[in-house]
Amino acid sequence: MRIRYAASVATAASVATLALVLSVAASLALGSRHIALSIVCDALVSGGTSHDAQVVVSLRVPRTLAALLGGGALGLAGSVMQAITRNPLADPGVLGINAGAAFAVVATTATFGVTSSGVNLAASVGGAAAASLLVFVLSGRGATGSRARLALAGIAVSAALTSVTQAIVSSNRLAFNEFRFWASGSLEGIDMTSVVCAGCLIGAGGVVALLLSSTLGILSLGDEAAMSLGVRVRVVRTLAVVSVTALAAGATALAGPLAFVGLAVPLLVRRVVGARQRAIAGWSILVGAVWVCLADVASRLILAPSEAPVGVIVALVGAPFFIVRASGRGMS
Repeated sequence: MRIRYAASVATAASVATLALVLSVAASLALGSRHIALSIVCDALVSGGTSHDAQVVVSLRVPRTLAALLGGGALGLAGSVMQAITRNPLADPGVLGINAGAAFAVVATTATFGVTSSGVNLAASVGGAAAASLLVFVLSGRGATGSRARLALAGIAVSAALTSVTQAIVSSNRLAFNEFRFWASGSLEGIDMTSVVCAGCLIGAGGVVALLLSSTLGILSLGDEAAMSLGVRVRVVRTLAVVSVTALAAGATALAGPLAFVGLAVPLLVRRVVGARQRAIAGWSILVGAVWVCLADVASRLILAPSEAPVGVIVALVGAPFFIVRASGRGMS
């Protein structure tokens, strides 16, 4: 049995690695303007001097990195949320992160009339963090039953922020236009500064999440069982919420709200690697990165030379997967 499991994991690892390499190559070479792989390689190695080489270095490299970071962060954040809530249908949206980021972007645009990517990045991170903190405070500090309170507080905060956001966009045309673009999800025009800033936040959250992965596996057995094994449930759950906030806030700041990645990726991974939380966390990073990167490539090709929002492509792939899972196939 162990030999068969190891063989299946090794096969999956080879497939996933190949998919990652191919998705990165496609992201650098394909788009409204197709660029030969030889030019891509030359641009990556020596910088290149041609127009195509400059497109690769200045536009497609940051965009590819943003897709990989955002997808990997959402996949990892989803695996952590499902572990701490012991709910296979939980995702980072439970913490009100998307609603908080959307409210902050809209409120900033309506108040200051500024729509630059840097301002939106800062606003979305700040809004996501504030919403997550509010949800955590409202859910209470106790260990017993806090999973249910966390979900209820997240629903309440998300509903309230969404209502206020809709009120703002209905009365401010500039905020409406910015919200319409941001909410659909897009990696168009991303620059390396934004990638670095969001990447630092994602990296910090990722380190915490990976360090907690073994403990989260114990926590998934239940609070009482975890406490009997010496796990400090309150501390672990608090750190886990902080890591999810950092991961999802950074990803949302880069690409907007990407639905189903944090939900579907850990579910898919769990089918392959079983219930081992450390393995689920590591694989969720890889699968999430490939998913969003390929969705971004598809978003450039479907309506070329125009672009479809990457959030739409991600949802179109994720929604059928969710429907199949919700229909009862493999929900255990």
